[in-house]
Amino acid sequence: MGRLRLYLVDVFAEEKYTGNQLAVVRGAQDLSDAEMQRIAKEMNYSETAFILSETPGDSGFDVRIFTPNEEVPFAGHPTLGTAHVIRDEIVGETAHEITLNLKVGRIPVTFGSNADDEQTCWMRQVEPTFGSTFKAGVIAPMLSLDESEIDDRFPVEEVSTGLPHIIVPLKTLESLKQACIVKDKYFELAKKAWAKAILIFSPEPHNWANDVSVRQFADWYGISEDPATGSGNGCLAGYLVRHRYWGKRKVDIRSEQGYEIGRPSLLLLKAEEHDGVIDVSVGGKAITIARGEFV
Repeated sequence: MGRLRLYLVDVFAEEKYTGNQLAVVRGAQDLSDAEMQRIAKEMNYSETAFILSETPGDSGFDVRIFTPNEEVPFAGHPTLGTAHVIRDEIVGETAHEITLNLKVGRIPVTFGSNADDEQTCWMRQVEPTFGSTFKAGVIAPMLSLDESEIDDRFPVEEVSTGLPHIIVPLKTLESLKQACIVKDKYFELAKKAWAKAILIFSPEPHNWANDVSVRQFADWYGISEDPATGSGNGCLAGYLVRHRYWGKRKVDIRSEQGYEIGRPSLLLLKAEEHDGVIDVSVGGKAITIARGEFV
């Protein structure tokens, strides 16, 4: 394999040991697909990212992302966390933009330019696309909820900004807390659906400084529950704008996640619709926890 460097990063974290854990492998250009998958399985985080070059090409740094079960074309916290590592360890902290070449395409990540926000990273996601809708009577039993707990003013809908999610609007924080995946029903749906991940949200947050509270389930990818999901929250931002959740074509909000599994996280969501096109950006902080090498 050659010399591989390893970085552990907490992403969408306000302090160490919160947010979503990420493993970033540097010097991975000679690894085979099978070797990358084995390393991702060994790390057993929701995702492990592999940096394939030390210098950017014309379009940016080549990066691949693997869950414990399979490669994915895009994921939010690996994008921010990997850009953070490239900036700090390869390019230098004066860089204000890092572009990653992912399977979904080029994703630029920008960094704050002053002392107050320099730790905040922002990624502009690809334009959201919208898929099938689902009846509440199908989705509620899969979440161990009653159909009445789903907010029927808005659809249960597939959305993708690179990795599709089924977005489920709930009425209350209590319903969000009580939700529990019934796995046989989940896998039955996932086998047929475009989206394999489920994101549920409530307009009632745990912390009233925030605007929404979120949970995400993705057993299909080997992730029972994710503490912070940049891809899913990007889908949510597009969904909130498309369906005018607050009656506006623009959102600029704070999304919390991970409280139910002891990894509180904060994601910043911006989205706006112009002439039928929705622009989506997701931001948050990344903190390096450890550096090491594979032996």
